[in-house]
Amino acid sequence: MGKNLVGRTAVITGASSGIGEATARVLAAEGAAVALLARRAGRIEGLAAEITAAGGKAVACVADVQDRDAVLRAADTVGAALGPVHILVNNAGVMLLSPFDAGKVDEWRRMIDTNLTGVLLVSDVFLPQLVAAQGDIVNISSVAGRTTGPNSSVYNATKWGLTAWSDALRKELIQASVRVIVVEPGAVATELTGHISDDHIREDAQGFYDSVGALQAEDIAAAIAFAVGQPHRVSLNEILIRPTGQEG
Repeated sequence: MGKNLVGRTAVITGASSGIGEATARVLAAEGAAVALLARRAGRIEGLAAEITAAGGKAVACVADVQDRDAVLRAADTVGAALGPVHILVNNAGVMLLSPFDAGKVDEWRRMIDTNLTGVLLVSDVFLPQLVAAQGDIVNISSVAGRTTGPNSSVYNATKWGLTAWSDALRKELIQASVRVIVVEPGAVATELTGHISDDHIREDAQGFYDSVGALQAEDIAAAIAFAVGQPHRVSLNEILIRPTGQEG
């Protein structure tokens, strides 16, 4: 692995586990200074210490992407510790599958507020810096942002919305020379399925992930590093990544 990202600072949401954690490690290995945003202080502080011990630069910022004031405070911390931001990876997300007629309104709201509204809030806070840097916005959507399935309707809605918003934002930011990249993973072995509150659906989801040979978080992180490491004239706007065994 090279050092393609030396001199660049990346903000990564949902950095306490899964794709976010793996992306922080990979981007730091490529030379980027990384700001780790998540709610679990212990996890991101430990990761920041690990990256720093390996010779990288990292800062932990405890923030919920649904809380704009917390994100603004995090932005101040990032600026003081690492300087201007060049890359934003909007990774924080939840997948709370359930039949629509189960009426789990609180779970619907949590998905909408995290997967969609949270991305908008974080992007709004960091956008001026990204425009100034002619930087990159990477939005982690899902294969569920282009296909649908039972028990997934609200999750689908958030990811379809994120994918559509990403492309519209790309068009808005072309003149500012900001690259907008949407990454759509299929099944990835992370904590995502463990948050499903319906026991039967959670077991079915995990069984599906096992049956298709789920990707590892590092696989998605490598794709993100590849995309943001391209010459600026190259924009990988949409990256769909499925396990080889996943059909839909």
